[in-house]
Amino acid sequence: MIRSIALFFLCCFAIIACKKKEYQLGSDVIDPSSILSGTSIDTFSLVTYSILEDSVISDNPANVVLGAYQDPIFGNYEASIYTQLRLAGVDPNFGDPSLIVIDSFVLALEYVGYYGDLDPQTFEAYELEESLSLDSTYYSFSSIPHSNSNLVPVEKATITPNTSSPTIVGEDSLAPQLRIHLDTNLARSLITEATSGSTTFSSNDEFLSFFKGLHIKTNNPAQSEGEGAALYLDINDPSSKATIYFRQEGEPTTYDLLINSDCADFTKVLIDQIGSDVEQVIIDSTQGQDTYYAQAFGARAALSIPGLLDLPQNIIIHRADLSLPIQFQTGYKYQPGSNVSVATRVDSLSQGLINVGIVGVYNPTQKSFDLNIRDYVQSIVNKELPLTELLVSPLFFINSAERIIFNGSKTINKMKPKLTITYTSY
Repeated sequence: MIRSIALFFLCCFAIIACKKKEYQLGSDVIDPSSILSGTSIDTFSLVTYSILEDSVISDNPANVVLGAYQDPIFGNYEASIYTQLRLAGVDPNFGDPSLIVIDSFVLALEYVGYYGDLDPQTFEAYELEESLSLDSTYYSFSSIPHSNSNLVPVEKATITPNTSSPTIVGEDSLAPQLRIHLDTNLARSLITEATSGSTTFSSNDEFLSFFKGLHIKTNNPAQSEGEGAALYLDINDPSSKATIYFRQEGEPTTYDLLINSDCADFTKVLIDQIGSDVEQVIIDSTQGQDTYYAQAFGARAALSIPGLLDLPQNIIIHRADLSLPIQFQTGYKYQPGSNVSVATRVDSLSQGLINVGIVGVYNPTQKSFDLNIRDYVQSIVNKELPLTELLVSPLFFINSAERIIFNGSKTINKMKPKLTITYTSY
């Protein structure tokens, strides 16, 4: 399940693809009396299918995603993180490093939710060998070279995430967080560098040249179908950081390396759809007439409505209600999310998407997403937009693992997708 984090995630709404434009659709004032006397049509044929999204920008999102789960319909999902760490303060005074006893080195990442089941997962971390940059664009398929040495001790690598109970650190009760223990030899090497007389700790630029960051991932080869989860982590929260816990001449103390909005970071996602139902629809779009799919980072649900071209041009659209029924059993762990976003293409040959400003709302009673596409239809009628296709995606496309199974236009299920338009002529 996902915690109530809508306000936190809302800034991600506009980020739906690697290329996009904002399109300001018209919003004429509607006279309620006109709606009552208008003409209604609900006999549109909808062509439903799915497309694979292979160029998702995933850098510096509102939250990152980490973890793996085995989805019985969509295939294996695995998300990992690349991030920089920055100095909490320059030129730290560690005194005589030979008098320092290191107790632990812990990477803390604050939870904001999860998707799937909170089963044990095995975590790994690797030091980056090339620098990240805030000025660069990173995609969900991007990789940065890293060392082959896993920094997470084997005996501490397997963790059962707990996203609901406070995390106790010493005498402090903190918001729930994932705590990954790192090799204390890395902590020792950082302290040694800081006391060597070099300029490494004199600025963040110097430090990031020396220590370029971490790749954090999971390794769960024994995961079974239905097991695992994608964890949502707020790495910009002050409690998300790497902390060296040590004693200096017997006195316990700490030193932090920060993860914040000044750090370059991105999420890498691997979705193995081979042999899955989703892959079959992507290969053969006609199968989407039965069932079609959408998944964060992976696939978008597509609808073509050719009948919109048959609407007369001398009309004012009062309502255009699109209902998209889904397949979902209440209480099932792979929930559809509360909203979807909608995009279209600038033309039939373009890969770039236009965000048309439509947000669909999930109706748990009807088990459907309800969308008001009035402005979009009016723009088609006015020939302000070309008629290509509507692409429907989980609202949190670049920072979640949400997935949706839609009933296609020829589904054997009771509820089919339906568009009802009410208009008047002038």
